[in-house]
Amino acid sequence: MAEVVIVPDRQAAGALVADEVARLVRARPDTVLGVATGSTPLPVYEALPERLAGADLSRVQAFALDEYVGLDPQHPESYRSVIQREVVEPLGLDPRRVHVPDGSAEGIAEAGEKYEQAIAAAGGIDLQLLGIGTDGHIGFNEPGSSFASRTRVKTLTRQTREDNARFFDRVEDVPRHCITQGLGTILAARHLVLLAFGAGKAEAVAGAVEGPVTASLPASAIQLHPRVTVVIDEEAAAGLRFADYYRETYEHKPAWQGL
Repeated sequence: MAEVVIVPDRQAAGALVADEVARLVRARPDTVLGVATGSTPLPVYEALPERLAGADLSRVQAFALDEYVGLDPQHPESYRSVIQREVVEPLGLDPRRVHVPDGSAEGIAEAGEKYEQAIAAAGGIDLQLLGIGTDGHIGFNEPGSSFASRTRVKTLTRQTREDNARFFDRVEDVPRHCITQGLGTILAARHLVLLAFGAGKAEAVAGAVEGPVTASLPASAIQLHPRVTVVIDEEAAAGLRFADYYRETYEHKPAWQGL
């Protein structure tokens, strides 16, 4: 069972997860992080600079979950630009050690395999940050994705494009295709940390944590992983049957275990 941590708000979640990331990086200066985009991980990224002040970040590597296909890398909503703006620059990471899948049309057929090779060459991902879509997707693994899938091109659902339209002028501007780490790739990370906030995520969170493991709800794959931490606010926890148990468990968790 995943460890579920219910916090008052997204700022508390960001502080909690940032503490764990900072602890990991200070203990292992060559940490490999898996970074997500969208609004969900922002509280973590906002809390990290203070916690990592003075730390040696020269050997830290990071891998993004996904990228749009066909979107100019310089576009402000390309995930390469987002990661540069929200992670690389605030933390002072070496841009050469921060990787994003190649969504350019040229070479797209081999881009997934090359990304898998890069992750393997780095020694695998130590801690992977995840959000969750309203339809239960993680990364851009839409419903129906194989739990064994690796980094590949996917077609985005209408729901996902509508959810992401807030970052563009209109839904028609959201690309129809992406390149994303597969569920199998995500499950290979050593620690998964999934964050979710707001009532709109409650149904997806309940399904991912307590529902059946099914490709119809890709985030339910986290139940197959040996170390998962789900950090959510009260609204996102509203659909959980065992919320009181999760609260009690976390309240009495030994401090030495960390997140």
